[in-house]
Amino acid sequence: MKKLLLVTLLAILPILSFAKAPDCDSWPMNMSEVWLKNAGIVDIKNLDESKTKITLLASEKKAKDLYTQIYHFIFYDKKGNSYEIITNSDASYEECSMSDVDVYLISKLISDIYKQEKK
Repeated sequence: MKKLLLVTLLAILPILSFAKAPDCDSWPMNMSEVWLKNAGIVDIKNLDESKTKITLLASEKKAKDLYTQIYHFIFYDKKGNSYEIITNSDASYEECSMSDVDVYLISKLISDIYKQEKK
């Protein structure tokens, strides 16, 4: 009986102890798209937003209602090229843009280059 109680507590307590972070992927995503455009990597109008993959990698509470969030985005353009971005920014429940967004391009896969190399 004690083991069952211990297993139940271990299963439930982590769920209760983690506060849900704000859902703020739009601000770093938009800033990433602008960064890609300003860097001359890809124009926003050439991105296929329906294929964009978004993953919240980490969210750390810094103060009352202030979180540092790390996102991983994979953008795809209409030619099939992909652009992987990691972002770092601060957010709260009231405002997603509590800080600037640090944008890091970690991978750029241009499908046309690989097609030409195979020939």
